[in-house]
Amino acid sequence: MKNHPRLALTLGDPAGIGTEVVLKALADPAVAQNCELTVVGNLDLLTQTYERLNLAENLTPLVNPAQLSVIDVPLEGKIKAEITIGKGNAASGAASFAYMEYAIAQTLADQFDGIVTGPIAKSAWKAAGYNYPGQTELLAEKSGIDRFGMLFVARSPHTNWILRALLATTHIPLRQVADTLTPELLTKKLDLLLECLERDFGIENGRIAIAGLNPHSGEQGQLGTEEIDWLIPWLEQERQNRPHLQLDGPIPPDTMWVKPGQAWYGNTHSQNPADAYLALYHDQGLIPVKLMAFDRAVNTSIGLPFVRTSPDHGTAFDIAGKGIADATSMKAAIHLAAELVSQRLAAKKL
Repeated sequence: MKNHPRLALTLGDPAGIGTEVVLKALADPAVAQNCELTVVGNLDLLTQTYERLNLAENLTPLVNPAQLSVIDVPLEGKIKAEITIGKGNAASGAASFAYMEYAIAQTLADQFDGIVTGPIAKSAWKAAGYNYPGQTELLAEKSGIDRFGMLFVARSPHTNWILRALLATTHIPLRQVADTLTPELLTKKLDLLLECLERDFGIENGRIAIAGLNPHSGEQGQLGTEEIDWLIPWLEQERQNRPHLQLDGPIPPDTMWVKPGQAWYGNTHSQNPADAYLALYHDQGLIPVKLMAFDRAVNTSIGLPFVRTSPDHGTAFDIAGKGIADATSMKAAIHLAAELVSQRLAAKKL
């Protein structure tokens, strides 16, 4: 497997469903067919989860950890003793943070080409003393970059169409969104998106749909003035600077997702959906993405020096340990990571 993508797969918060979806995903031999996977986590906790879940009836098949390549991240006995399935706390946060730190360090040392991350709980990280908005920000800090973004990718099971949605702002309170958004920020995010489309998806001179901020994109200032004050002038300037692109917008947020919804579900009236969609804040992008593709969307961190993907769901503490977690999104995250790394490796050879 010399030329196969080398992927680190972190287990996420051990109190959540991360370990379960990893064990379920890797039980499917097709998942690791085109990549070399190494699980990063604590082997004792991984084995305990496997043995516990194996007692459940009518459970989706699990892979035996003994059959996997595992990097055993050691944890203090006190931390392991305080981890309780279904209850995120400082101990589970410390464990998931340790997994991430190890995977990032090894990837930056060229031991891996990319990382697929299991879900973590930000509250558990904070309880453990790690104040990061999420895994993306930790990845960026350790990589020494300040240009990064959260791109959500999903392939429709109905039409095979690929949805790509980038968030301009991510994990911040809603009341801070309007003050955080600036022409400079949007230019940075648009640059990242275009670089990603070309490098990872082979799309040049694409079509990008850009959302407005206010209802009806402000309706000529009646419902908010951000569009008139700076968003429309910014977009007009970008069109002049990038004449080879088609930049649509600002599109009213309540209608921007109609065409992608039609393309996703196979509506014959769908006309020319965009190559990517730029949402201005978290829920503006993720409510429609999760409505269409909750079980198969993948969070992709763009701007990093390596590939990083993650399933588009959280720790789901409420169902942890019950054997009912769906591994579809984890499988999709692994497949996408392998595809993106393969694309980059092929480009390097050329």
